[in-house]
Amino acid sequence: MLITFLRSIFLYIIILIVMRFMGKREIGQLQPFELVIAIMIADLASIPMTETGIPIQNGIIPILGLLVMHLVISVINMKSITARGIICGKPSILIYRGKINEEALRQERFTISELEERLRGNNISNLGDVEYAILETSGGLTVIPKPNKRNTIPEDFGIEPEYEGIPYDLVIDGIIMEDNLKAIGRDYTWLKKEVSKFGINPNQALVVTFDGKGQIFCQKKSKFEK
Repeated sequence: MLITFLRSIFLYIIILIVMRFMGKREIGQLQPFELVIAIMIADLASIPMTETGIPIQNGIIPILGLLVMHLVISVINMKSITARGIICGKPSILIYRGKINEEALRQERFTISELEERLRGNNISNLGDVEYAILETSGGLTVIPKPNKRNTIPEDFGIEPEYEGIPYDLVIDGIIMEDNLKAIGRDYTWLKKEVSKFGINPNQALVVTFDGKGQIFCQKKSKFEK
């Protein structure tokens, strides 16, 4: 029992390392070859994890082999457009200039109901509001609404918004993010002074953020609430 437990932990660590090397894609964004490798890794790990009679390296070596294969295919994808089309396929235009492409639907084995479901997932309730709908190689659907159905943006009114930048987390669960403080050119003394305006110390904060406009958001931990 203990051996199985320890083998499971060890294989978990190995698979976690391998998946980190494979990148940060979400499951729904995996290319076909990446999904195949992920499934094979899970299958290879399950055997030595439960069968103590099988040497653990019999699972680790094939997993590392798949990692190497993944890295090789990824490099080929970056270097060759032709190879990319063969390995990953090409996007399919399901709606072109407001008209449903029936041939593309048949090729992708996509029904109208599935198309409508995907459109609703993109906050589009009416087929007539879509100019283009593109089925990406990862399986995701990119939707471009018709010009008169798109959300307005400041550019439409000739407005140039101020630069906002990205917000930085300065404190998370009472822990000070030193690297983020350095990134905005501030120190602990400044942080303590700003947080004290909310009646607390940094270590009592659930979260403290600093945005590009210099605005600070601070929330106290519940255990320090009165």
